[in-house]
Amino acid sequence: MMLTLTPDLEQALAAEARKLGIPPEQLALDSLRERFMPSEAAVSLATGETLADFLREDIGVLHSSEYIPGGARMSEDSGKKFAAVLVALRQKGQR
Repeated sequence: MMLTLTPDLEQALAAEARKLGIPPEQLALDSLRERFMPSEAAVSLATGETLADFLREDIGVLHSSEYIPGGARMSEDSGKKFAAVLVALRQKGQR
């Protein structure tokens, strides 16, 4: 198959390829694959694997006490802390 690009599309493709440091042909093929070929995630999840199973290498648990003595307690009173920030911003005229 041979495709003819309009000049504006060709320029945009070439500019983006330059930014990425790859040939325009590779960018075009990668873009078409991304758009029209099923991704690994879609294939994996389609075969019964859960999203957690798919992301198992990329997710985990971090306890703040590993870095801050006693823990950061970031989840406590988060609504009140957020409201206090909004009030402070409003008083400064930023919101």
